[in-house]
Amino acid sequence: MQCMIRRAIEADANQISAVILRTLRETNAKDYTDEIIERVERSFSPSAVLQLIDKRTVFVATVGGSIIGTASLDGSVIRTVFVAPNAQAQGIGKLLMAELERAARDRNIPSLTVPSSVTAESFYARLGFRVVRDSYYGDERTIIMERSLIDPL
Repeated sequence: MQCMIRRAIEADANQISAVILRTLRETNAKDYTDEIIERVERSFSPSAVLQLIDKRTVFVATVGGSIIGTASLDGSVIRTVFVAPNAQAQGIGKLLMAELERAARDRNIPSLTVPSSVTAESFYARLGFRVVRDSYYGDERTIIMERSLIDPL
């Protein structure tokens, strides 16, 4: 499988939304209630994704022209990292994160923060992120994690 990482364009909004919604329903639903999943889904309609593409640095992972993953950088905060369930555990998320890190380094951003879902905490930990604190939105738990981009001497 030949995966390509590129910047998202407005025409990608429908496919990005579909990947996010499918991932929420199939992967994140193991760790969150139906009510939380439904609330989060409202933030990722095609029109909402279109607005994110305008506000953030959004990347997509594609195979054969189809979008199978997405990730974005909002200042120094990593957001909206999703890989389609059938493409998970194949290195796609790692490729997306490497692209976000390159973009952050190009902007001289010294560290990255990610508000991780419970589902993705171990993924980010394997990439060197450390837990800073828990954050709650009602009953939705998010784990705030950070990673320095400054190489130690």
